[in-house]
Amino acid sequence: MRSSISDYGAWLLQRIWLPLTVALIILILFAAFVALIGQSPAEVSGLLYQGGFGSAFAWQNTLLRASPLILTGLAVAIPAQAGMVMIGAEGALALGALAGAVGGIALQGAAPHVVQAGVLLAGMLCGAVWVGLSGWLRNYRGVNETISSLLFSYIGIALLNYFVEGPLKDPDSLNKPSTRPIGDNNMIGNLPGMDVHYGLLIGVLFALISWIVLTFTTSGFSLRLIGGNVRAAQMAGLRVGLWVTGAAAMGGAAAGLAGAIEVAAVQGSANASVVSGYGYTGILVAFMARQNALAVIPVAILIGGLEAAGGMLQRRLDVPDAVVLVLQGIAFVVIIASETLRGRQLFRLTPVAAKAGGAA
Repeated sequence: MRSSISDYGAWLLQRIWLPLTVALIILILFAAFVALIGQSPAEVSGLLYQGGFGSAFAWQNTLLRASPLILTGLAVAIPAQAGMVMIGAEGALALGALAGAVGGIALQGAAPHVVQAGVLLAGMLCGAVWVGLSGWLRNYRGVNETISSLLFSYIGIALLNYFVEGPLKDPDSLNKPSTRPIGDNNMIGNLPGMDVHYGLLIGVLFALISWIVLTFTTSGFSLRLIGGNVRAAQMAGLRVGLWVTGAAAMGGAAAGLAGAIEVAAVQGSANASVVSGYGYTGILVAFMARQNALAVIPVAILIGGLEAAGGMLQRRLDVPDAVVLVLQGIAFVVIIASETLRGRQLFRLTPVAAKAGGAA
């Protein structure tokens, strides 16, 4: 009885006290930074809320930014189930955009929905192969997936720049090198009554399906078993190499899909503008969501709102919008540090507390 009460108390402390403490530390550190640059923390906080969530226009801007963040967050969260730390979503997004543009150009003349499907599928396939390579190298060659995925990311961005400025460059794109456009009639439209494209809905559906698969199926259990103890997974008869590579590929597919959506819903072609940091911000989204595919959705919206508010800070207070990046950096460092405290002795009730709880 006492043991169960003690365990329940530890559970509450970890899920209530620790997150609240982390949030408080982030706010204190950010307020100190804002004060150091000569601004009012209260005013900056108010503008962050107003710029991200204070009006219908702000919400639409936030949701537009959240759309790729949901998918790049999943690109980190899905492989994490198998114990991998993949940080190469930016490169997969870049190559997904390039592959999507090529697919859209190749399908010119087909029905719009066929072209759109081709763009999205090409982006997903390219991203899956690109990140899947890191999973394969990790399992079959012992290469650290964090390092390899980061290096692959740089290579992917370089390949995008090479092709849009070289072999695939549209002669009419002078000031902004791009591939040929996929055509206005082939672009993905907006959700009814909103200035937010259907890419948001695609991202939410991808996250929901991922959460259901990872939480309620034997496939999700197998990935968690591999992530928790590879030797136990091997003894259970799981083909660890296949599962690890597959998890990496699914994460890459999410990032590649994000790039394809940028082409099909925003840019209309592949160009350097698709590389805007969504892949790197997705790392923060995944860690804030604690690698939970469902929690990625609200966290992506929160981060999207903060990024949307950067312009308002710049206009109203004449401060760089990089202030938002400082907030994100503080949050990332504090959250990573807090993960080391989970499961530690400080979250277990003392014998006195447990005894008192048992008496109650």
